[in-house]
Amino acid sequence: MALSDVPRSEQPREKLLNHGANALSDAELLAIFLRTGTPGRTALQIAHDLIESHGGLVALLHTDEKSFCDTKGLGPAKYAQLSAILEMARRYETGRAGDREFLESPEAVKSVISLHMRQLEHEVFACLFLDNRHRLIRYQAMFNGTINSASVYPREVVKAALAANAAAVVLAHNHPSGVAEPSRADIEITAKLKQALALVEIRVLDHIIVGDGYQVSLAERGEV
Repeated sequence: MALSDVPRSEQPREKLLNHGANALSDAELLAIFLRTGTPGRTALQIAHDLIESHGGLVALLHTDEKSFCDTKGLGPAKYAQLSAILEMARRYETGRAGDREFLESPEAVKSVISLHMRQLEHEVFACLFLDNRHRLIRYQAMFNGTINSASVYPREVVKAALAANAAAVVLAHNHPSGVAEPSRADIEITAKLKQALALVEIRVLDHIIVGDGYQVSLAERGEV
């Protein structure tokens, strides 16, 4: 069935305007992003096929450029557009988190970190710099690693914290293996960074380790 055969009120764009974005299915939302179909296939049909072939909308949104562009009718321009939309969504959510009065509970911190670190395929060490009321100043990726390691330099963390005029820091890194249990090295670098930052009167509140679908707070385990 062609999209033109669908009642106008049920077409994705009209449905969104009439009922709001939350009334649309994943495929309908994706069809609005795609805008046009290909000969013999509507944007909605392509959207359904994309979601099914990638195992869901979330998996599709995290696919790499090659896999995305392998689909007929898609290409680098669409991939760039999708990447820009995802980055705007991350910045929007980060901005909302920064507007909270406080960001001092592990769950609130984990929410911000998850926006940036989920689905990463290599290890990244990052910092959340907070003001003296524990409001988020900014999230900053500090060091990139290989599939299972990242070199962390306390001097660079101290410099970045001072540049942000931070009063407190939350450390974070991911384990691409999916297992978020802290290693001895994780605990040791936490202690080194805590000591280095204390010299300039900046407190380390937590170190969050991101795994596959869950996160571990070293503060909750008494390691900070």
